[in-house]
Amino acid sequence: MNCIRQQAAGNSARFRTTIISVFVFLLAILIAATPASAACSNASLKGVFGYYHGHEVYLGNYVVGQFTADGKGNVSGSWTWSWYGAVTAGTFTGTYSIAENCTGSLTFSDEEGSPEDFYIVLDNAHKGFQMIVSDSGSTQPGFGVELGTATCGLTGKKQTFATNLAGILVESDEPEAVVGQIVLDGKGNISGTETFSVNNNISTVSVTGTYTQSSDCIGTAQITPEGSSATNFYTVAVNSGKELLLLETDNNSFLTGNAQE
Repeated sequence: MNCIRQQAAGNSARFRTTIISVFVFLLAILIAATPASAACSNASLKGVFGYYHGHEVYLGNYVVGQFTADGKGNVSGSWTWSWYGAVTAGTFTGTYSIAENCTGSLTFSDEEGSPEDFYIVLDNAHKGFQMIVSDSGSTQPGFGVELGTATCGLTGKKQTFATNLAGILVESDEPEAVVGQIVLDGKGNISGTETFSVNNNISTVSVTGTYTQSSDCIGTAQITPEGSSATNFYTVAVNSGKELLLLETDNNSFLTGNAQE
């Protein structure tokens, strides 16, 4: 009986040793497979990004653009700026620096007619960032979104977008907001329905229009509400083509916002 107990005890000890060894082995695998909290660097900001920023004090001053970051601290891109409906556009080069904690700085050589400096914070996936103009005398928050993988142009692919726009009618200084749904047929035509709030007066009407989009995912849209004149926009695709940043380019009114698939 003692021999049996001693043999059983030995088997039990070996079993426990085996279980512990297996546990340690599995724990090592889990530790190896679990990514450490990755530190950021200039390489964390790389690719094509659409961006937007605007003046929260002087409504009517907004910029929408696109830039390419090379992962080494250099950018190049283009911008369109509306100052109360007076629209200008240009191109820029620039630099950026991303710290280990995923915050950093971004400078465009020529934007809004002069160099523009930003403080930025990358999101966790490094697919976008929040930004604010860091030059004194300006209060302009904004954001950037990576383009990602997208095939742009008139591809024949139909897309339905929910729109959200806000701004002012310049001549009357009346606030304006628009929410609705538009369909891009993939061939350059727009249809849909929009609800307008102009100086707190609400109306819902059908819309038609046309659009263009180049292979670099920058384009235009002309949207005509039933019974009203056409509204023209500069557009930048982001989020793998599932979202558009929009900036109105008409002189008599000003709207900016986005459209999401």
